[in-house]
Amino acid sequence: MRALLNKIHKCTICSSYLPHGCNPIVQLSATSKILIIGQAPGRKAHESGIPWNDKSGDTLRKWLNVDKDIFYDSNYFSLMPMGFCYPGKGVSGDLPPRKECAPLWHPTILQQLKDLSLILLIGQYAQQYYLPGQGRKGLTETVKQYETYFPQYFPLPHPSPRNQHWLTINPWFMNKTIPVLQEKISGLISGNM
Repeated sequence: MRALLNKIHKCTICSSYLPHGCNPIVQLSATSKILIIGQAPGRKAHESGIPWNDKSGDTLRKWLNVDKDIFYDSNYFSLMPMGFCYPGKGVSGDLPPRKECAPLWHPTILQQLKDLSLILLIGQYAQQYYLPGQGRKGLTETVKQYETYFPQYFPLPHPSPRNQHWLTINPWFMNKTIPVLQEKISGLISGNM
């Protein structure tokens, strides 16, 4: 895994498309039980080099019911976005993740995650890539039907503050889905699943 991480951190395949330069941000360990596949690092993560180091990360940790020590413990969590570098700002939020990373790196990474029990698919980009044909349902229906994708995947909306409206109009997510998610995460962390 160390050799793979070194290769990832030296990757410059998208450099001509990244206004803030290359800074691939991942957290990987062959012993991780849970893999979180998100979109791409945001500006704060790009600057700090720490994945999910922003308000979205705070919300995600609340959803998972874990603190930063557990979240950043790679024995429990590997963190792998669809695009490994900050893509820059768009008209209404960050630009989409670069499309080069997932086909280039994901298969090799997944082969090395030997203890993996659950993959959280955060947002539409991860869901469309890993649940081909399901994305046409739309994010809301995919997340609502999360049990369909067990035991391998658990689709979630992006925890961005920009999605507050989605959370407001879909109260079932916090009332029904999050308790199931927290139970699964707790079981994997405690070794009961």
